Amino acid sequence: MKTMDDIRELAQQLRVDSIRCSTSAGSGHPTSSMSAADLMAVLLTRHFRYDWQQPDNPANDHLIFSKGHASPLLYSMFKAAGVVSDEELMTKYRRFGSVLEGHPTPALPWVDVATGSLGQGLPDGVGVALAGRYLDALPYRVWVLDVGGARQGGVLPAEQFDRDR
Repeated sequence: MKTMDDIRELAQQLRVDSIRCSTSAGSGHPTSSMSAADLMAVLLTRHFRYDWQQPDNPANDHLIFSKGHASPLLYSMFKAAGVVSDEELMTKYRRFGSVLEGHPTPALPWVDVATGSLGQGLPDGVGVALAGRYLDALPYRVWVLDVGGARQGGVLPAEQFDRDR
């Protein structure tokens, strides 16, 4: 298990990489990535069960970025996991034709759903969790990085449903 120092170092590297790729692209939302770097470092090192070499493994946990504009953080996590190179992160993020888009999309094998509208990932996460439990009977967990109160669209029914489960 990683030590707290290892986790702090990873969180710092996630911040640095988020700023670097946004700066290199000349656009993006690096500050959205800063606020969740510590949380994602703990998740990545201590709780997230995922075989990065086999993204289609049905037992893999699912991570949904409801705040999709924090994609620099997600892509920095992919770099930390070894599936995106530093060069890709610095030269492809938010570039025309690249799969490292401004919001995550399933064009990447490690992304389940495209997120754009704030809060959209929560109902998506509820759906993925229900499918895993009741349809597929799989042991995976679903993690949703939410936006902390900003909501667009039909999110309240998903929040209520999630609370009831």
